[in-house]
Amino acid sequence: MIKKNLKTLIITSIIIILPMIVGVILWDKLPDKIPTHYNPNGEVDQYSSKPFAIFGLTAILLAVQWICALGTSFDPKKQNHPTKILYLVFWIIPVLSVVLYTITYLTAIGMDAKVEIILPIIVGLVLAIVGNYLPKCKQNYTIGIKIPWTLNSEENWNRTHRFAGKLWVIGGVLIMLSGILYKAFIWIFIPAIVLMVAVPLIYSFVLYKKGI
Repeated sequence: MIKKNLKTLIITSIIIILPMIVGVILWDKLPDKIPTHYNPNGEVDQYSSKPFAIFGLTAILLAVQWICALGTSFDPKKQNHPTKILYLVFWIIPVLSVVLYTITYLTAIGMDAKVEIILPIIVGLVLAIVGNYLPKCKQNYTIGIKIPWTLNSEENWNRTHRFAGKLWVIGGVLIMLSGILYKAFIWIFIPAIVLMVAVPLIYSFVLYKKGI
């Protein structure tokens, strides 16, 4: 699996590293403390040292990218991974890396990056895209809703993922809208995430109790 997707993995790894190169170029223009976390109102509530923000976070993102790639590669049911799902796995972190680092650098040099608008839209869009592909995800051990009831029953897996897919698309759209509605993010994001995680699990368990 790694051999087959090695070109994509190398390209996405380079994209993850690009913001680090930009950070080195901007080094003298960036403050010693760089914002790395924001509250629901888009205000900075946590800073990190410049070396960690530029090099450390990049290393973490790169490590997560390769762990995901290796995880899918060693999956006993890797033949069930649709090509589009794998591309989604490979490209989520690089895209988020570029977007989040752009926001971070703009904020660090004193520009208004409209974090309270951009972040909900990006997060909601990613969740909606994942939701769109969930019903196409066949039974496996690395991608999808991996709980005992779905892993032990292909029908339970398929029904749960079809149901969850619709829920994730709706939740993603609502989270995107929360970025447009002034200060509505905290009131929509947390309930939406809880429902998107909990409801499919309950649905799968109900199917299991019915013998599915």
